[in-house]
Amino acid sequence: MLTHNLGYPRIGNNRELKKACEQYWAGKITAKELKTISDNIKLFNWKLQKDNGIDIIPSNDFSLYDHVLDMSYTLGAIPERYKALNNLSRYDLYFAMARGRQDKTTDITAMEMTKWFDTNYHYIVPEFYKGQQFSLSYKKIVDEFLLAKQNGIITKPVIIGPVSYLLLGKEKESGFNRFDLLEKLLHAYIEIIDELKSHGAEWIQFDEPFLVMDIDNTILNEIKSVYSVIRKNFPGLNILIATYFGAIGKNLNAALNLAVDALHVDLVRAPEQLNTIIDSVPDNMSLSLGIVDGRNIWKNDFHNSLEIISRAVDKIGSDRILLAPSCSLLHSPCDLSMETNDKVLKPEIKQWMSFAKQKLEEISTLKMLSTKEGYKSAADKFKENFIAVESRKISKEIHNEAIKSRVKNISDSDCSRISPFEIRKAKQKEKLHLPLFPSTTIGSFPQTEFVRKIRAQYKKGMIDNAVYTETIKKEIDNAIRIQEEIGLDVLVHGEFERNDMVEFFGELLDGITFTQNGWVQSYGSRCVKPPVIYGDISRQADMTVKWTKYAASKTQRPVKGMLTGPVTILQWSFVRDDQPRSVTAFQIALAIRDEVTALENSGTGIIQIDEPALREGLPLKKSDRKQYLDWAVKAFKIASSSVKDETQIHTHMCYSEFNDIVDAITAMDADVITIEASRSQMELLNSFTHFEYPNDIGPGVYDIHSPRIPSVDEIVSLIDKIAFYFPVKNIWINPDCGLKTRQWEETIASLKNMVEAARIVRSHIKQ
Repeated sequence: MLTHNLGYPRIGNNRELKKACEQYWAGKITAKELKTISDNIKLFNWKLQKDNGIDIIPSNDFSLYDHVLDMSYTLGAIPERYKALNNLSRYDLYFAMARGRQDKTTDITAMEMTKWFDTNYHYIVPEFYKGQQFSLSYKKIVDEFLLAKQNGIITKPVIIGPVSYLLLGKEKESGFNRFDLLEKLLHAYIEIIDELKSHGAEWIQFDEPFLVMDIDNTILNEIKSVYSVIRKNFPGLNILIATYFGAIGKNLNAALNLAVDALHVDLVRAPEQLNTIIDSVPDNMSLSLGIVDGRNIWKNDFHNSLEIISRAVDKIGSDRILLAPSCSLLHSPCDLSMETNDKVLKPEIKQWMSFAKQKLEEISTLKMLSTKEGYKSAADKFKENFIAVESRKISKEIHNEAIKSRVKNISDSDCSRISPFEIRKAKQKEKLHLPLFPSTTIGSFPQTEFVRKIRAQYKKGMIDNAVYTETIKKEIDNAIRIQEEIGLDVLVHGEFERNDMVEFFGELLDGITFTQNGWVQSYGSRCVKPPVIYGDISRQADMTVKWTKYAASKTQRPVKGMLTGPVTILQWSFVRDDQPRSVTAFQIALAIRDEVTALENSGTGIIQIDEPALREGLPLKKSDRKQYLDWAVKAFKIASSSVKDETQIHTHMCYSEFNDIVDAITAMDADVITIEASRSQMELLNSFTHFEYPNDIGPGVYDIHSPRIPSVDEIVSLIDKIAFYFPVKNIWINPDCGLKTRQWEETIASLKNMVEAARIVRSHIKQ
């Protein structure tokens, strides 16, 4: 029996990669220094995995920004618009594709970004063109293999499978199908594999996560053909196909008949698939059991995992079993041992948890426990695991009967507004007096180094509440002044008191705890520290009323109250796994509902309840989606339906393909929805072509994940596209998302252009 890993966190235990990339972008370190830091992270990760008993260690799981972008760069799949940047270094061209580039002579937009399946990780979408050529243009995969080899470790390179790579991308011109490119793409893959084989690679892992999706026989045949060609060219190479995030289901027969040596299956998300697989797996194929949760932080239940391993061993033998996490540990924090503050994370709760390093230890321990001799030497670890798992089941930290009762008593009237949208819209128009194409932002304003420092000092007790309060007031004063000068119609307070849109609320809700260093990558250098939902959730006091009221007192214009919705808090947290996710969502929804009521009672007339993760939570298989959407929409409506008709409810969604959820968005019945749309040049609005969305909508008119400043003409053009899809009376003008990661100079310039564009379009309509 062998152990292996599908991928390890690339950010570094102390977010070294984030800091290095941002320093490089700011011109504070050189490319050579960035490479040194990157190589040190890789070497640390490889050694850590070796020291923790992993037999087959991955390489090419590291990335400076995104592993899908890496694949595009490796294959030379660089869109034509970046050819003007050929004079740039490799790093600068690579980062331009991810972030765009704007200087005195250049103004090029970034590539589109979207969510990686049903996770909060974002990837850069490959662009495909008719007649496109592919070749091994960048040898990162080979260089990382050689770096590990030079340090005594023969790694297993991890590569996105060619079929999944095509499915992750988009055709950017009409008249062809991306699969027309497969033959040329496969030649480039063979070139990569040939180099790896020549340097001594023994295993290669191809990630084909689309095997757990609803794909047709044509695509299944393409997958079969691809790996037949690879096998024919490399008969002695061990090839592992990795699936994750669900059951292979109806694609199982095709997966088991691939010309590969091993198949990885996710037995955390889909444990029910094991029996069918072990009954059907051919004699020449090994099975990789994904038994440790790669996406959550709860300790593995050794008793349950050993039962799974035993069933597989009894059926196909231990020599054909590999043990692994369910998916890449990219989605887990690095090391639980760095959580040293008992006041932040209680020891009782900490003992139930496991981060990436600890998950490696769990895999190795399970291997030991799977044999009689190994069990004797690891018996203490089994006992320790059993005690921790059992203590969690009975802990008083978890259960609150009053909250459970409130969820059970949710009624239909708790889930609907008083009047239909058209009646509400008329009342809100009379109350708010907003112009055609009203302009606003999504919520946050730049979180400067000064603001972050003040928050950190306050949290550590280095400054008192009076100093902190006066500082935040000054930041809000400045934000209100800037918004009025720019000419925005609906203002926000800026969220300077908030570290993160989920973490902020989690800190104020019972049943949620936090970590000091539980960081995971969201995209690029953006890391988040998800809250840990461990128990029943409730709200004890107002969370946002104070600062919203203060901001409103500084202006005559409406100020939005800003909240994070229940589904997003759920999706962007590490969630308890001892009850249905829907129940946890309803508990959060009731807490947000109480805050909505408090905001309305304080005089706030516009309340935004952000749900950027609603689409993210959509099950990968269509047959599972209705059940999810039913409870997700219900959770939003519980949170938002306590208000009067005159109170305007907004929501926000980003990085979503809306085709599958247009009906659900409508059912949410928000008065205004704002959505990310600019990176795709409004392509996402095609979802609304054959659907008349009834409420107000604000597709984002510029990309906040790029530092470039859009021109007025560019924004006017995008507004004209929006007006093709929606009645002008229903259109709002706003950026794609919140502005916390941007700098003030670029933010002000971009918003000025946005407001001017709205004014121009408004004047054309009036004429």
